[in-house]
Amino acid sequence: MTTGSGQTRRTTGIVLAAGAGTRLGLGPKALLPYRGRPLVEAIAGTLFDGGCRDVVVVLGAGAAEVAAAADLGRFRTAVNPDWLSGMGSSFLLGEKKADPADHLLVALVDQPGLTPETVARLLAVHRPGRITAAAYRRRDLPDGGPGSHLQRGHPLLIDSSLRAAVAATVTGDAGARGFLRAHPELVDEVDCSDQSTGEDIDTPDQLGLLQ
Repeated sequence: MTTGSGQTRRTTGIVLAAGAGTRLGLGPKALLPYRGRPLVEAIAGTLFDGGCRDVVVVLGAGAAEVAAAADLGRFRTAVNPDWLSGMGSSFLLGEKKADPADHLLVALVDQPGLTPETVARLLAVHRPGRITAAAYRRRDLPDGGPGSHLQRGHPLLIDSSLRAAVAATVTGDAGARGFLRAHPELVDEVDCSDQSTGEDIDTPDQLGLLQ
C-alpha cells in the first residue's frame, strides 16, 4: 500500500476478538458463523486483503475453542488473560505485538460488514501524524447531504507516531476513545457508508448482519 507521495505504508491490523459475547448470549462473537467460516477468520482476512502487511488477532474468552475452529495460520494470535477488564487490555496487547514502526489499523471482530475496500480506503487517505477513522451515515436521521450525520466507527488507523500517546490513555473498555475525545483535531473521519452500515453485532436482532 502506498501513499500519494509513493511512500511505502507499513500497517499492522489488530482484530479485537477477546470478548465473551455476553449480551448476545451465543458465546464468543469470534465464533459466529459468517459465510461458511468463523467471523474472526473473515475479519482478519479482510484486514490482510485490504492492505495490512501483518495482522494480530487478540483472543480471550474461549481462546482455545476459537483457535481450534478458525483457520488463523496466516495471522499472528495473542491471548489476553485479562480480557474481562475490557477491550482496552486487548488493544494494549495487540499494540505490543505489532512491529514498533508500523501504523495500527484496529478492527472489531463483530463488524461483519467490513470490506477490504474500506480498509484500503483508510490506508490510502491516511496522513502522517494523524488518526484516520471510518465513519458511517446514521440510518435513523434524514440525509442532509454529503458528510452529514456521520458517526465515527471502526476500523481506526492510528499513525505510528501516535501509538505511545494513545496507549497511555487506554483504560477499561474505552479503547482509544479517551484520546480521540481529547484530540479531535488529530482525527480524520472518512465516509465509508457506501461499503457498509458499520454496525456491530451486539443484540440478537442484529444477527441478520451475518447474511
